[in-house]
Amino acid sequence: MSQPNSSSISPIKPKKVVIGMSGGVDSSVAAWMLKEQGYEVVGLFMKNWEDDDNDEYCSARQDWLDVVSVADLIGIDVEAVNFAAEYRERVFADFLREYAAGRTPNPDVLCNAEIKFKAFLDHAMSLGADAIATGHYARVRHQAGKVELLKAIDASKDQSYFLHRLTQAQLSNVLFPLGEIPKTEVRQIAEKIALPNARKKDSTGICFIGERPFREFLNRYLPTTPGPIKTPEGKIVGEHMGLAFFTLGQRKGIGLGGSQDGTGDAWYVARKDMNNNTLYVAQGHEHPWLLANKLEAIDASWVAGSAPAAGKYSAKTRYRQADSACDIVAGKKGLMSFELSFPETQWAVTPGQSAVLYDGDICLGGGIISA
Repeated sequence: MSQPNSSSISPIKPKKVVIGMSGGVDSSVAAWMLKEQGYEVVGLFMKNWEDDDNDEYCSARQDWLDVVSVADLIGIDVEAVNFAAEYRERVFADFLREYAAGRTPNPDVLCNAEIKFKAFLDHAMSLGADAIATGHYARVRHQAGKVELLKAIDASKDQSYFLHRLTQAQLSNVLFPLGEIPKTEVRQIAEKIALPNARKKDSTGICFIGERPFREFLNRYLPTTPGPIKTPEGKIVGEHMGLAFFTLGQRKGIGLGGSQDGTGDAWYVARKDMNNNTLYVAQGHEHPWLLANKLEAIDASWVAGSAPAAGKYSAKTRYRQADSACDIVAGKKGLMSFELSFPETQWAVTPGQSAVLYDGDICLGGGIISA
């Protein structure tokens, strides 16, 4: 597909920018960059989870202290805002519903659309902001009256996958200072300006789970419903504690040893039969049940406001996956659905995850994998 002209005129710089600050190095450096560029910068720390503030895995208190320290160093005002009620209603409730239904959701995608670029955006505008900013690795481009979402220059850190549900209205008021530089430079800047969190480890996983064991967390909210583990041939090889605790392609934590036929191939979660509460596992990374050449997606959201024309693009079916060539056609489930076909087989396409479509560096949007 042809690429838009990169020489488009940039919009007029806003004066006041409210930036979401998490206490991590990325948002801290982004705030410093905006200050250096002449913006009036205000930091905003979002508290999205408060069920277990005293838990060993909850880092909110330390994160807030890091934000305050960074703000003091670079000379900006900072405030904290509590979006925990909105997060529980708009993100966490959906997260639990999806897992209970046997799917594997990506709450970071919904958090960006509903909290970081909706509740946060609304709050920032009430403070008189001309724009908001975050430490995401992505870019925006204003082109012919539209706003495009682009991949970051640093492909290894690109986070456009998580931002694909953002709308024209949301993107028109957003700055991504880190989109044009590599992560290595971000760390170098942090060291050079002596940020107190310059060597802080990057956060991983879902924000409300933190570093805690995932199954332990999920078990607080979803019941265990044991059932059989079967092979594709129907042989029972074990018992699972509940289908919600497993995802397609999972290898660790199944509770099975090595091969029963002496091959030594690892076991992978291959299918979940919700009606019969049965977990199917298959041996070998390339087992046919783990491979697919097409997928269906629902709840589509397109950055431009309308679906792209049928044709050849590339797509990711999970974060940190290399782009795969694909064709898109209209779905069978109405305007909010689409289908993708792939010339190369895709591994462990997982219902509940996002299928995100790209035209070169342009993130077009995507939908939730249903089959």
